[in-house]
Amino acid sequence: MSYLKDNFLLTNKTAERLYFTYAKGMPIFDYHCHLPEKRILENQPFGDLCELWLSGDHYKWRLMRNYGIDERLITGDASNREKFNTYCTVLGTAFGNPLYHWSQLELKEYFNCETEICEANADRIWAECSAYLKEHPLTPQELIERSRVRCLFTTNDISDDLKVFEQISRRRYGFDVYPAFRADKVMNIGTDDYNAYVDKLGDIRTLDDLEEKITERLSLFIRAGARAADIALRTVYPVTDRKEAARIFAKQRAGKDLSGYEADTFRGYLTCFLMGLYAERNIVTELHVGAMRNNNSLMLNKLGMDTGFDSMEEGNGCRNMAALFNYLHTQGRLPKTIVFNLNPKMNEELVTLIGCFQSAEARGKLQFGAAWWFLDNQKGIERHLETLSTMGHLGTFIGMLTDSRSFLSYPRHHYFRRILCNYLGRMMECGEMTSDEKFVGEVIKDICYRNAVAYFGGEYSDFCTGKQRLTS
Repeated sequence: MSYLKDNFLLTNKTAERLYFTYAKGMPIFDYHCHLPEKRILENQPFGDLCELWLSGDHYKWRLMRNYGIDERLITGDASNREKFNTYCTVLGTAFGNPLYHWSQLELKEYFNCETEICEANADRIWAECSAYLKEHPLTPQELIERSRVRCLFTTNDISDDLKVFEQISRRRYGFDVYPAFRADKVMNIGTDDYNAYVDKLGDIRTLDDLEEKITERLSLFIRAGARAADIALRTVYPVTDRKEAARIFAKQRAGKDLSGYEADTFRGYLTCFLMGLYAERNIVTELHVGAMRNNNSLMLNKLGMDTGFDSMEEGNGCRNMAALFNYLHTQGRLPKTIVFNLNPKMNEELVTLIGCFQSAEARGKLQFGAAWWFLDNQKGIERHLETLSTMGHLGTFIGMLTDSRSFLSYPRHHYFRRILCNYLGRMMECGEMTSDEKFVGEVIKDICYRNAVAYFGGEYSDFCTGKQRLTS
C-alpha cells in the first residue's frame, strides 16, 4: 500500500469535511492545457503505462535528469519498460517533489493501483497496470471523462488547422474542447526562422498586413469556440510607438539583422496590440511571465522546445506591466487578464498591481493566476493562496489549471483542492474566519469550478455546445 490516505494533505477535521463535502465532487474547467487535440479526436487506446506516464511529460524528464539519468533512458531509444523502471527508481527518493505525490495519485485514480512507487516495486506496478490496461483500454476520452472535465482549452498557434475542433464536437463527448489563440511565434521577431514562419501565414509585407492576418485568424478561432488567448513573455516589454514597430518589422522582412533592443521594441508594441484586440473581441488574455526558456542550447538543438530546459527569470517587467495595463485601461481596451507568475519573489508586487485595474465588468477581472509550472507544488500553492487572500480577494479566484501535455494530469486539480480546503480549514479551526462550513463550502465550489465558468462566459453565451453541463 502507498502512503496516500483519505486525509492526504488534510491536516484537520474541518479541512476533511470541506474537501469531501464540497470540493471533491466538483467538475473541472481546464482553461489552460497543452493536450494534443488531434489525439483527443483520434481517441486511440494507449499502448502501455510508459506511453501514458512519460511520453511528452517534461516535468518527469527534468526530474530524471536531476537524478543523473542518461538521456537514452528519458527521451532516447531505450525500451518503454526500461524508461518506466528508471522513473520508478528516480521517483522513490524524490521526497517533497510534487511528482512524488502526483504520480502516486495518478496510479490510484486511473489504475486502482495503490502500490508505493519505488525501484523495488517497479515490476509489480508494471504488471498491475498492464493487466488493467488489457481489461480496460484507456483512451483520451475515457481519461478526460473519468476526471469529470467539462471543458478544456488547448494551446494553439495562430496558423493551426481548426477543423479538428469541429470534428471533436461531432463526437459528442461528455466534455468540450476549444482552442486558445497563441501568437508567440509572431512576437518572436529576430530569430532565424521568423521570416519563413510569417511567409506561411500569407502575403505579409507590412505591419498592417500582419495585424490584418492576426485579426482574421482570431475571428476563425472565435468561430471555433475560442474564449482565451495565451501570451508567454520572459518579461513584459515597454509600450512602444506603432511607427517604430512598423519600421522594425519592415527591416526584419527585408532580411536585415535586428538588435536586441529593436526586437524587444517590436514585442512591446505587439503585446499591446494583441491585448487591445482581445478586449475588443471579449477574449481573455492568459499572460505568462517569468520564464527563461531554452537555456541548454545543445539539448534545444537535439530535442527542440518544451523539453525541460527552462527556468525562472529574475524579473518579470512589473513596471512595464503597470504601464501596459494603464495604457490599455485609459483607452478602454484592457481585457480580462490572468497573470501567471513564475517568479514567487514577485507575487506581492503582482497581486497589488492587479488590484489597481479591477472593475465592475467582472468579479476579479484581472486574476492572479494559479501557481504555475515550478510553483504548482504544495508550498507554491500555499504561498499563492496566502498572497491572494491577504492582498487580493480569494473568493473571486478562478482556480486551478492543468498546464500539461499528459492525459493523466487531472489529479493535480484535486491536489490543489485538498490544499485549498486545508488552508481554509486551518483558519476556521483557529477562529480566524467564519465557522459556517456550508457558506465556505459554496465559496470552495466557486473557486473549484463555477468562477471559471462565469469568467469565460459559459453561463450566458453560446460558445459552448455543452452549456447545460457547464452551468450545472
